[in-house]
Amino acid sequence: MRGVKLKDRLEVVELNFDVDAKLEEKERRSGKRVIGFVLTIGTKPSISKFEVEGIATIEGKNPEIEKLLELNPKTKIPLLLNRVYQNVFTSTYLLANLLDTAYPPPDMLSIGEIAKSGINSHAEVEAKDEIKTEKKLVIKKKEKRNKKR
Repeated sequence: MRGVKLKDRLEVVELNFDVDAKLEEKERRSGKRVIGFVLTIGTKPSISKFEVEGIATIEGKNPEIEKLLELNPKTKIPLLLNRVYQNVFTSTYLLANLLDTAYPPPDMLSIGEIAKSGINSHAEVEAKDEIKTEKKLVIKKKEKRNKKR
C-alpha cells in the first residue's frame, strides 16, 4: 500500500475520487481462484493518491466464484472488487489520516450490492508489495464527496 499527499488540504466544497482497478487471474482450480489486483484511488483536485496491490483468493463452489467475477449490470463492477475495497478501506482511511488528507468514502463502490447478491463464497484479500500485470481489466468510477471543514 502506498499513499502520497500531493498538496496540502484545499478548502473546497466538493472533492471527487477517481478509482482505477486492475484485476488479473493468477491461478485457476476447481473451487479456487487467485486474482491479483491493483487499486488506485486519486482525488480531483489532485490532493492525494492511494495505491493498493495484492492478491485475492476466492474459495467456494465454481458457480459462486463466477458470480463474484461477473460484472454487476447496475454498477459495471465485479462483486470481487467491492470485497477488495471493503478489506483495504480501513488501511486507506488510516493512511489518509496520517497524511492529513481526505479519505474516500467507505461505500464508494456500492458495497450494498454484495449483501443483496446472496453469494456464500469466501474471498480472502492479502496486500502484496509488488504485482506484475499482463491482462488488465480497467474500471473507472467517479465518486463525489462533500468536504466538511
